[in-house]
Amino acid sequence: MNSVSDVVAYVDIDDTLVRSFGSKRIPIAALVQHVRDLHEAGVALFAWSTAGADYARAAAVELGLEGCFQAFLPKPHVIIDDQAPSDWRYLIHVHPAEASAKTAADYLAALTRR
Repeated sequence: MNSVSDVVAYVDIDDTLVRSFGSKRIPIAALVQHVRDLHEAGVALFAWSTAGADYARAAAVELGLEGCFQAFLPKPHVIIDDQAPSDWRYLIHVHPAEASAKTAADYLAALTRR
């Protein structure tokens, strides 16, 4: 992990980029901007949602973020890997409440310290 362009981030949709109150959807402006900033910095971004890939894409379009993401995915139910995610050397979890205060360089620094 040598540069920000090596960083890959999966971004959730609901309650990360947008909140729903009944039929009303409210973008979380700080996180929408954070995605734009990460994209501009060269981070490889993927949108995912438990509601599926089509939903993730539609939400990204709604938020004006479609061009920031390389792909749209459903959240997995099963991960088949020789290592548990908790053992992955280059994996950090960032809560949406903390994300907007971070930069791509902050993520790179945290990953290279692991």
